[in-house]
Amino acid sequence: MTVISETRLSGAVRTAERVLSSRAGVQVDLTDPVDLGGSGRTDVVRVRVAPNPVTMDRTLVVKVWPVDEPGDAFARELASYKYATALPTPSRPGPHLIAFDHRARVIVLSDLGHGRSMAEMLAATDVDAAHRAVSAWGQALGRMHAATVGGEQDFAALLRHGPDRSTAESLAVHLDTGVALAPEVLADDLGVGDAPEFVEVLRRGAGLVREGDHRAFSPSDVGPPNILLNDDGVQFMDYEWGGFRDATLDIAYACLTCTSAVAPSLAAHRDELVTAMIDAWRSEVQSIWPSLGHDGEMNRKMLVARTLWVWMSTLWMLPVDLGDDSHARGLALRTGDPTVVVGRWRDLAEAGRRVGVPEVADCSAAIAEALDAAWLR
Repeated sequence: MTVISETRLSGAVRTAERVLSSRAGVQVDLTDPVDLGGSGRTDVVRVRVAPNPVTMDRTLVVKVWPVDEPGDAFARELASYKYATALPTPSRPGPHLIAFDHRARVIVLSDLGHGRSMAEMLAATDVDAAHRAVSAWGQALGRMHAATVGGEQDFAALLRHGPDRSTAESLAVHLDTGVALAPEVLADDLGVGDAPEFVEVLRRGAGLVREGDHRAFSPSDVGPPNILLNDDGVQFMDYEWGGFRDATLDIAYACLTCTSAVAPSLAAHRDELVTAMIDAWRSEVQSIWPSLGHDGEMNRKMLVARTLWVWMSTLWMLPVDLGDDSHARGLALRTGDPTVVVGRWRDLAEAGRRVGVPEVADCSAAIAEALDAAWLR
């Protein structure tokens, strides 16, 4: 999380005042700015709306992007908020869009309030509360997916008519690069040797960004730090990587980041928490994707998506030049602790054995041993 300087803080507030005043037709003054942190390239501020003749929320959230960076990420986030705001309220995944200015690269959003973060819930010691929280997480994710099936063309139109006028997706390029490097990294950095079948699983995982049987809207970073639980339920924040992808990428991402965030006191309950999340997600999507009602099919699809995320989280810990958007580094990771990554490979090896995919099980076990020897001994 970054800290905004006083100059940038006041600049964000003044920009939002101008945008809101232009939209409302009267002067709108914003007070009491609070720095909410950002992704590293954005400033995010909560502000209070001073009394004015226009009915407006008491508090708002302002997100400002730097104007000296490429505009594709801002355009994608703006399109994501436009798309999500048009959804029925019960299916809306997070805050709704109030106003924007693409020239100033500012987005004004509804304020979700304070609530409790999913990371906080999983770091506590109450297993029942954690169980309820992850079930709500899975249900909200599935509800969003179910509500957005078939909406990909609408989202693409928002991108085409947005400030960048492009449907290019830097995350897809980032993942493709990471997979293309797999044979080299496996042989030279990890000493695992040739593993073409494992690399093919990675390719299938990366392909889920652009195609797949279960296409739906995804904010992409649906891990605990970007989830708030408030009076309205689970809220997903940060649509910086928003787009349409195969939904199994999201549920795999959620499960992976959930297990990494669970407090040591709840470690014995990790598997049941993940099962609760998956069951809640399936309860929302099974009617539109009946194949996911079959455990074997569900487990195989989850394994492919999970393998991709574990691989990428490992690359983000290695001195590997991915040659693209550095801001994607850290997705699905959120830690510098090597034991987390080693543990993910061991868990993946066990999952590969359970599902009956030896190319994943054997290579994952070998990677776990290589990383353990390099990082932990």
